[in-house]
Amino acid sequence: MAASMYIVVQGEDPGFNIYVNGRALARHESAVERLALELGVRPLLEFFSADESSMALLIEEGAGNPDLLKRLPPPQWYRGEDGLPTVMALIESLENDPQQLGTEGASVLEELREYEIVLRKTAERDLRWHLAVSWR
Repeated sequence: MAASMYIVVQGEDPGFNIYVNGRALARHESAVERLALELGVRPLLEFFSADESSMALLIEEGAGNPDLLKRLPPPQWYRGEDGLPTVMALIESLENDPQQLGTEGASVLEELREYEIVLRKTAERDLRWHLAVSWR
């Protein structure tokens, strides 16, 4: 089962493509978290929140307990500019030394650049976002 960390933008249609594969980020989440902490920025997983539809999808994929849906807190949403310092610090660090994450550093860097595009567009449109996780 492959995990993916992806961005959810609040609302039905933000008016731009929000797709980021997120599989490399999910595979290296612990190393990316350690790197964020070393750089003094919030780890990406601090922007995780589950809304009813993403939680239902996780449960459908066999990665959660259906009873959780009844106790699910309201989703948390973040401004686009809230996540940019993390993403930009990680990008800069990996551009300087992509081997920090081994052979997949370049893949993680590519996904972070896609996150940057989505978060900038989210900020420009004054929308909100959070991270979600999928297991497929």
